[in-house]
Amino acid sequence: MSEPHANSETPSHKTVWERDTLERLAFATLAEQRASRRWRIFFRMAWLAFAVVLLWTGLHKGGVGGSNPSQPHTAVVSIKGEISDGADASAEWVVTALRAAFEDEGSQAVVLQINSPGGSPVQAGIINDEIRRLKAKHKKPVYAVVEESCASAAYYIAVAADEIYVDKASIVGSIGVLMDGFGFTGLMDKLGVERRLMTAGTNKGFLDPYSPQTKFQRAHAQTLLDQIHQQFIQVVREGRGKRLKETPELFSGLFWSGQQAVDLGLADGLGNLDYVAREIVKAEDIIDYTRHDNVAERLAKRFGAAMGEGAVRALQTMPAVR
Repeated sequence: MSEPHANSETPSHKTVWERDTLERLAFATLAEQRASRRWRIFFRMAWLAFAVVLLWTGLHKGGVGGSNPSQPHTAVVSIKGEISDGADASAEWVVTALRAAFEDEGSQAVVLQINSPGGSPVQAGIINDEIRRLKAKHKKPVYAVVEESCASAAYYIAVAADEIYVDKASIVGSIGVLMDGFGFTGLMDKLGVERRLMTAGTNKGFLDPYSPQTKFQRAHAQTLLDQIHQQFIQVVREGRGKRLKETPELFSGLFWSGQQAVDLGLADGLGNLDYVAREIVKAEDIIDYTRHDNVAERLAKRFGAAMGEGAVRALQTMPAVR
């Protein structure tokens, strides 16, 4: 009887190993495909549900507006926080709300509910101009009601109203313009730090905090501020007229309490929103036209964040073939 060959079992072991490897690869690929398919189905269903919610929200909102004509009321537009582009109190958002308030046939008057320390004179100027245009077009009175503060650019807006009402402790005024910053040139010299700023244009970098400011540059900035300040003063004078009791300090940038503002002619009286709606407008029902993120917009933001997080998790949990 012949002896078995020493390598007779080698081919069978190799075949088994290859088969096992192929099976593992096949199962891993299949698992990855199934996971990918499940996520695709999930995303499609989620977007479908989201679309249904948006459609329902739009139809629901439209149905309410169409089936319930507006009754006589006081229209309110809030101006709160910093007045700047991209903020809730931006010209874009406030003007949109103002137009809706004026165009509603049921609104007897528009009340600006203000609680703002100020902000951009450009944004305030746009809002002021639009208030005056809408007043002339729709022949509706406008009242400003101040809560905690109505300063600087906020007061720039308020003077477009026919009358301004404040709380006795409100902060009102600050009719001035500022440009602030820092200068670190002395500190850099002490630390031995060299500023390497290259510009095309002699004065291109004159607001750079690490570069010295020349007399010409300072004078130029002051001229700019003075011009904007005079524009502000002119708007206040046009809005308040003979009610102003001008003093040397009135346009100096100082601010006053609500009671002082009434005494100076910066405001017309003491009163809150309910008082103005009830006693001045004679329409106690109040409707807020202030633009906010609606339900659909909030859902879109949250849904977008959730979808992004879900996609990241999906990628992290995908099986890998090694």
